[in-house]
Amino acid sequence: MSPNTNAPQPSTDLADIRARLAASGQSHLLHFYDQLPASKRAALLAQIASLDLESLPALIEGYVRRAPKFELPRDLKPARFYAHDASRIPWDREKFRHVGETLIRSGKVAAFVVAGGQGSRLGYDGPKGCFQGGAVSGKSLFQIFADNLLGAMDRYSVRVPWYIMTSPLNHDATVDFFQKHGFFGLSSRDVMFFPQGVMPSLDMTSGRVLLSSPGEVATNPDGHGGAIRALHVSGALANMKSRGVEHVSYFQVDNPCVRVLDPVFLGLHAAASDSSAEMSSKMVPKASPEEKVGVFCEGDGKTQVIEYSDLPMDLQRERMPDGSLRFIAGSIAIHALSVDFIERLATDKSFALPYHRAEKKIPHVDLETGRAVTPDANNGVKLERFVFDALPMCKASILLETDRVEEFAPIKNASGADSPASSRDLQTLRASRWLASCGVHVPTRSDGQPDCVIEISPRTATCPEELARALPSGFTIAPGAKVAL
Repeated sequence: MSPNTNAPQPSTDLADIRARLAASGQSHLLHFYDQLPASKRAALLAQIASLDLESLPALIEGYVRRAPKFELPRDLKPARFYAHDASRIPWDREKFRHVGETLIRSGKVAAFVVAGGQGSRLGYDGPKGCFQGGAVSGKSLFQIFADNLLGAMDRYSVRVPWYIMTSPLNHDATVDFFQKHGFFGLSSRDVMFFPQGVMPSLDMTSGRVLLSSPGEVATNPDGHGGAIRALHVSGALANMKSRGVEHVSYFQVDNPCVRVLDPVFLGLHAAASDSSAEMSSKMVPKASPEEKVGVFCEGDGKTQVIEYSDLPMDLQRERMPDGSLRFIAGSIAIHALSVDFIERLATDKSFALPYHRAEKKIPHVDLETGRAVTPDANNGVKLERFVFDALPMCKASILLETDRVEEFAPIKNASGADSPASSRDLQTLRASRWLASCGVHVPTRSDGQPDCVIEISPRTATCPEELARALPSGFTIAPGAKVAL
């Protein structure tokens, strides 16, 4: 699939650009224009033309000159959720599994991954999705997700479209990676790439847009909430509608254990009596009060995610009579959204997501001397949007609890927590659980952990029931073995 190339292009005429800059108070962006070679002049004008200059004065006033203050809802309470253990709080899992499978089989679900990140924190020079995430196979994260969709093709006889949001920095490298690997067995007609938007980086004192070089505006990605606008302007939403897609399975690129298409979750999202089928989410119980994840709460009659930095620690430490955390629902960035809801968010200004302010050290060019400046203290403001801020705009939103081992083994850091090693251990632990449920003995060490490394491809199985049907007769695992199924 190709992105939309028919959208109207902004004017790059110098006079038009000067007028827009003057109106928004950013004329300094052409300070070095006359000193630039022709090619760099054209590139600068094209970059400036693509920016939403008209919105800058209000954003500067609301987010730079006055830092917004977050206020907790007065009636704040923990969010309700569908429990992972349905015997504890009963609900009909099989009913919703059937609904979700019908949606998938009917071609009404698309996959959408937010993949704009680079692998720099992993010591990897390239898009994070190209990083090896398979515990045994060394498959890239992108290939693991592709295996999810190939598995859906095998089980449901359906081609699921996959929309991949890159960043301007890694877009070409991501497309090249897929082409080099033959789209991992998927049809190129079912995969669409498009870059997320960017926001100009702002000087913390003056509100002026910074220049990263004499011929380039300093910008930053507009956050995963920018996915809403990017889906619209790229033509992805229009493509979904032309294919009959009604719901989008949203996930982020660093989690190899994500169920790209979870029929139970999709069924709950679409058909639960307390869901408006606009936006739904998954959660895991927080490991500790100090775990740095957003928390699902209810306030002002709406489900919402409150960032860990905004939720007072005394509330995060509150306990229930059984000792569990009261505010327990940690966000793992897995959502289901309806196409209609995304379109409303993207086109109706009354549903626009708010921005979040982040103070950063932003390298820039000194306008007086033209010299590069590398600040040693925060000097700028970056604005970004978060997709979970759409939750309070739903009429009703549901939350599904999942097991951390089952669905959350992110690869974010080179070592320690959320690293390739910790993800490998979690993939193995999940696989050993599934195998044990199928009657397979998994060798263990003296500490009770698996004495092996196991990877189960989502093309083989995405749950224990599917694995039971796929295992060869007499399957065994030897101590210390590395097994890929």
